[in-house]
Amino acid sequence: MKEVLITILESYALKSPIIIFLEILAVFCGITSVFFAKKESILFYPIGLISNFIYIYLCLQFHLLGDVLINIYFASMSIYGWYLWSLPKEHSQIYISQSSSKDWFKAFGLFVITLAFVSSVYKLNDRFDQLTDFADTLTTAIFFVAMWLGARKKIENWLLWMLGHAISIPLYLDKGLVLTSIQFCVFFIIAILGYIQWKKKLTQNSNIYANA
Repeated sequence: MKEVLITILESYALKSPIIIFLEILAVFCGITSVFFAKKESILFYPIGLISNFIYIYLCLQFHLLGDVLINIYFASMSIYGWYLWSLPKEHSQIYISQSSSKDWFKAFGLFVITLAFVSSVYKLNDRFDQLTDFADTLTTAIFFVAMWLGARKKIENWLLWMLGHAISIPLYLDKGLVLTSIQFCVFFIIAILGYIQWKKKLTQNSNIYANA
């Protein structure tokens, strides 16, 4: 525990107080929003938007171009998901469901397009020569698909979040954003719990429809 604290202190020794404050606030809002997502609460979106806007700024400071795009996309998808989740029952409110073959086809297309686009952004900025650049590009594509599936309440979104968070933990640690790396550890655990909770709801809904 002592070694962890020393690592955290060393990584933040040269950072400005505003950067540290913003990261703490972003981490708090991020974890809180994912907690609400696990509970299928619409508060996931407005709280998550605060974290997105802060991380757009922070990622620009640390040259994580892919994650800048991620958070811009997250903000857009949050507005889209906020709308879908807020629809009343009489207006086709969406429920937790499994992804169909058509959903996966669209998801794969989004994944490939995102990989190509983010790679182009890196190359235009004379980057894409470090392992972190490749990891950032990969997580961007994974998170794009996860957010899209999550907005449509597809249970598989949690599986993609787990994969993306697992890759992001060492990525942000390498950039010296220790608190954000710890946040992704928490996200990974919440994603597991979210999948389990949504799976139970999916089973309950299936039983209700079967007995209707």
